[in-house]
Amino acid sequence: MHNYKTLKEIYDYSIREFADRPSFGMFEREQMTYAELDERVRSVQEMLLSAGLNPGDKVALLSSNMPNWGVSYFAITTMAMVVVPILPDFSGEELDKVIAHSEAKALIISDKQYTKLSKQIIESMNIVVRIKNLTVLTQKVEAQGSQRAPESDELAAIIYTSGTTSQPKGVMLTHRAICKQIELIYKLFPVVKEDVFLSVLPLAHTYECSIGMIYPFTYGSSVTYLDRPPTASTLMPAFKAVRPTVMLSVPLIIEKVFRSQVYGRFTANPLMNAIYSFRPIQKLLHRIAGKRLYEVFGGRMRFFGIGGAKVDKTAEQFLLDAKFPYAIGYGLTETAPLIAGAIPFKTRLQSTGVAMEGLELRIVDPNEQGEGELQVKTPCIMEGYYKNPEATAAAFTVDGWFRTRDLAYISPDGYLYIRGRAGSMIVGASGENIYPEDIESVINNHSLVTESVVVEDKGRLIALVNFDKTAIESRFHDMKDDINKKWDAIKEEVKGYVNSKVSKHSRIASIEVEEKSFERTPTNKIKRYLYINRFKAQK
Repeated sequence: MHNYKTLKEIYDYSIREFADRPSFGMFEREQMTYAELDERVRSVQEMLLSAGLNPGDKVALLSSNMPNWGVSYFAITTMAMVVVPILPDFSGEELDKVIAHSEAKALIISDKQYTKLSKQIIESMNIVVRIKNLTVLTQKVEAQGSQRAPESDELAAIIYTSGTTSQPKGVMLTHRAICKQIELIYKLFPVVKEDVFLSVLPLAHTYECSIGMIYPFTYGSSVTYLDRPPTASTLMPAFKAVRPTVMLSVPLIIEKVFRSQVYGRFTANPLMNAIYSFRPIQKLLHRIAGKRLYEVFGGRMRFFGIGGAKVDKTAEQFLLDAKFPYAIGYGLTETAPLIAGAIPFKTRLQSTGVAMEGLELRIVDPNEQGEGELQVKTPCIMEGYYKNPEATAAAFTVDGWFRTRDLAYISPDGYLYIRGRAGSMIVGASGENIYPEDIESVINNHSLVTESVVVEDKGRLIALVNFDKTAIESRFHDMKDDINKKWDAIKEEVKGYVNSKVSKHSRIASIEVEEKSFERTPTNKIKRYLYINRFKAQK
């Protein structure tokens, strides 16, 4: 393990040590060696320098995942310029605002994203580079820029978060913060040059960028990208061909696999459901299904990381029973990202693991159950929010701890449990804390449900539910009655199911059908505030 101080130090070492090994590739298409990657990096650097860019200048990077994304990232950061990775799921208007706010002088962009930007933003750039083949699209400035090696405490990246409750904020991460994160990840779970990563999450998200790109690059591993959404039909052939040893995921992916391939099959009829509900048999069935799942994933997975949100309890119980090599991580963009983690076979149901080495955690104003706001001190902390001193000040306590705004508790042996966002917690009629995420997890396990949001109205809990129309039609396909006449019965069934599985103060009073899918942030979190505010406005 090396103690790197800048991304250039990482880059120079890996290019030198792993020149002939595969680096970044696209599934069923190109595969670059580290030496070939270096050639592309130098080409991009020449373009940026020809447009008069200098150390400290910002370069926006806007594209879906591909090998040239990593090429662009290293081209920018290794000559002391600042990369601004932007999630492709932002709207055109949001993209314009983010790019303008970042004061980017150059833009490296995909064809699809280019069409979303305004003419004014394109014309404001010194240079615009097409990421697909690394050619110049437009160049307004012809001047010789300058480059140098970055310093450890200089900015490497400004990452615009898409909060569930606020406008995007630009998180400023230094070379030191990112490099320290790589060091801590290695201590948690070492990778080697023979490891093969399959990447399906957006690289503009710190989780995938730090752990899924920079980390494997540091130790000579290879990364294969998918050029399509990670659905079952696209993942299966990729698993078979790539046979990854490491992969990062979000709960939604594994939960979909569990619900369709495991839970759905074992509860298809009353007899199977009765057998499946017997815990010893359930464990046995999970173990058999887990072995099959391991083979589907390519047969050599040693680290399947889950992060970004809380994993469903039932789905995680399956992973534990199945002895599947899953890991859990918890962190934020502001902490680059990991705060806590549990590696395969060290996981504990519903816990995000123990604090990363060298980090301090504390729970502030805990209730009787020991739950309170989680605050952290980490060497990987952001410098602040770009051009937003008010938000930066609000993110830290007077004594310098970062406020995660997540409610959590820590077990006596150090395992961290995240209960939910402080802003989404509901206080019950008798003063008890109700975590809507926990109730939603139960609702979403029902076979007829796709997703849900729990809100509060005058002391009552209301579930806004997006139903799985295909599952409902399949259930009632042989009935002559119009399915629309069945809604009351369906809602009552789901309500009874949920209330039989949650505590007394977490029972829902009614269900309202949400016709459209819930609006999500670019990082795939439901914009909860929209539904809380809308529901209040309706009443």
